[in-house]
Amino acid sequence: MRVLVVEDDPRISRDVIETLTSAGYATDHASDGEDAWFKGDTEDYSAVILDLGLPGMDGLAILKKWRANGRAFPILVLTARGTWSERVEGIDAGADDYLPKPFEMDELLARLRAVIRRSAGHAAPSIAIGEVVVDPKQMRVTVGGVPKSLSPQEYRLLSYLMHHAGRVVPQQELAEQLHGSYEERESNAVEVLVGRVRRKLGVDLIETRRGFGYLIEAAGQ
Repeated sequence: MRVLVVEDDPRISRDVIETLTSAGYATDHASDGEDAWFKGDTEDYSAVILDLGLPGMDGLAILKKWRANGRAFPILVLTARGTWSERVEGIDAGADDYLPKPFEMDELLARLRAVIRRSAGHAAPSIAIGEVVVDPKQMRVTVGGVPKSLSPQEYRLLSYLMHHAGRVVPQQELAEQLHGSYEERESNAVEVLVGRVRRKLGVDLIETRRGFGYLIEAAGQ
């Protein structure tokens, strides 16, 4: 899954990006309002971590513009602003959650996982379809209770498809979720990863829809 980190403090942004990378996310970064607005308006993200105090364009203004343009990705707001009225304003503008500074990275990850789950319609902390269970907190995949060893990109691909079960995910969308903006993308990378994930899982889970993308049927279908 791909997350945009919008933060102008170099130390905080570095720490957040390192934490997200270690947790299996692909990340992009923006340090000013104009760059953040453009990336969020033109790229597809699983979530955005948005600081409100930004140079160039305030985070709240960016949030309102994204929502006005129909950008529906979940947004976790970070800010040193502590008043309840600002928190209410941010949530009313379309934020999905709010985390005041300073914060612990474990809480950031927990809140990020929660907003991503809710945006995909999942309430439980783990996602189970058939014998396959993805645990985002532990970055663990099991099949019939047996742990499976997946690379970070393999896990990212499976997790994204599981979160979006019941929908055909185009190959280009998957490619964008597997890599940051500046990473090189090979034309057949997604197809190769899907093949590896299928072999490692050993179950018939990921369906190929030729010309459209990949599908994991939702539980109960």
